[in-house]
Amino acid sequence: MPTKASQKSDVTRRDAVKIAGAAAVAATAKRTLAAPGIQTVKAATNLVNYAVIGTGGRGSYHIEHFNGIDGGRCVAVCDVDPKALEKAMASSKDKPKGFKDYREVLALKDVEAVLIATPLYVHYPVTRDALLAGKHVFCEKSLVFLPEEIHALRKLANERPRQILQTGLQRRYSKFYQTARQMIDKGMLGKITHVYAQWHRASLGKTWVPPSWRAFRKFSGGLTAELASHQVDVADWMIGSHPEFVTGVGGIDVYKDGRDGYDNIQLIFKYPGGQKLMYSSISTNKHLPLFGSTRTEFGEMIMGTEGTIHITVGTDNEPATALWFYEPSPKKAEAAKGQEKAAVASPSLLSTGKGGLALPVLLEKDQVNENDSFLQKELKFARQWLYRKGVMVPEETKNPVDIQLEQWFESIRTGKRPLADLEVGLEDSTNVILANLAMDEGRRVFMSEIDKMGGGPAGAKKA
Repeated sequence: MPTKASQKSDVTRRDAVKIAGAAAVAATAKRTLAAPGIQTVKAATNLVNYAVIGTGGRGSYHIEHFNGIDGGRCVAVCDVDPKALEKAMASSKDKPKGFKDYREVLALKDVEAVLIATPLYVHYPVTRDALLAGKHVFCEKSLVFLPEEIHALRKLANERPRQILQTGLQRRYSKFYQTARQMIDKGMLGKITHVYAQWHRASLGKTWVPPSWRAFRKFSGGLTAELASHQVDVADWMIGSHPEFVTGVGGIDVYKDGRDGYDNIQLIFKYPGGQKLMYSSISTNKHLPLFGSTRTEFGEMIMGTEGTIHITVGTDNEPATALWFYEPSPKKAEAAKGQEKAAVASPSLLSTGKGGLALPVLLEKDQVNENDSFLQKELKFARQWLYRKGVMVPEETKNPVDIQLEQWFESIRTGKRPLADLEVGLEDSTNVILANLAMDEGRRVFMSEIDKMGGGPAGAKKA
């Protein structure tokens, strides 16, 4: 997710053009990349030698988190902005070498993997060249920018199944989100029918302004790509399928500063089973009507026939939070209706009333199981009591950002498929591209349309 650091050190349009130039040269010139043999982890240390390409706000954020985890060694960093590059070289605990041209990084034999945090519109060219150079890849969301890139990357990555390609969708690595999915699998929420998600910011007009690359459609997917992509992926995951179509409205209604990217969007995604995701991102208010409004900006509400979950990922300054609400039992409601007699004017009024208390979503470490000792059970019961009283809240032991980076290293070492893999990333990019199209054209856009856009599937099948 974008952070305060990313807002302050955003890449300008001029820098974005420089990156585009490098990508264009790489696409047309004779390649000088390393031999396309797959890079392997050095057995002596079992550390993954990696490079960070794009050291602006998000790239520098990842470097900070790499400093706190084991499993890898940063040997190179790359950026077209000299200040961003110098900062990255100085802030990494590994004191990597600095480069302005990413092709030089890909030519280094001791670089086994690359993390790509460039502006969105060059995600695909750099990812493509990294795969061709035999590198493992972690690419920030959205994975690709254009329809043709979806088909081309699917084909290229499927031709290299031994190379790891992971997408930066950290909610997939959150213990709270994983627990929510497990609750759904166990039927604790009944059938999921609706998801509400938002990312509201009151600061957008002060940060994503020209000449920031994020303000222009030529370089960015706007609010849909930078923010909504995380939460549309959550809806796909919790509903258990991909949307059938999307419709929505966007506008440039507040910031008349030369940008051509929307400053507010409202989207509805409809799923094959009738489920719907209602999404909102605005830039004039950061209120969040979840968790009793104790949090702001972003969060999701997962609604089922038997319960609801409010959930949001943590930040460096705030813990992840998840609350569970029971849905009143239809049988109890019917019994109450029979007892009311003439006490109310209309049966419809019986559906109103006081809601249930929020219950904490319990992580595995707080759940009592039969193998626990007496003392372990008592401690867990005590924590649960404190959670219900609001004295304590369940907390993840690690930031999902750290977990996703650690698991990237683990996937490289073992070949294990990432949770946010190629197909998760491409489906997410499809949702972003077609949602923007739906707003631009003012119509219902079906997800199947992507198969005929940008040259079609290019002969590749989904994994």
